[in-house]
Amino acid sequence: MKLVSLESLTDKHIGKRGTKSRTKFEQELSLEILAHTIRTARLEKELSQAELGKIVGVQKSQISKIENSLTDARLSTLLKVFEALQLKVYFSAV
Repeated sequence: MKLVSLESLTDKHIGKRGTKSRTKFEQELSLEILAHTIRTARLEKELSQAELGKIVGVQKSQISKIENSLTDARLSTLLKVFEALQLKVYFSAV
């Protein structure tokens, strides 16, 4: 059996790094990871979407959209969500 790396599979099926298709894929993946992290942290704090929304100052539907990667939320809203959930955010230049 021949083993191949995840990187080579991604290059083959999504596109090489720097291509539009690969950049879009990586951005969408990052949003999915972010959404999953927010949802997991909210559930660990035993907060409903409505309760988190009230703390942050947005509607429950906005929290739902963030957790399901259905919206391009404002950075200010995301930062409020991170603060409410006591999550640390680290930015790095690519």
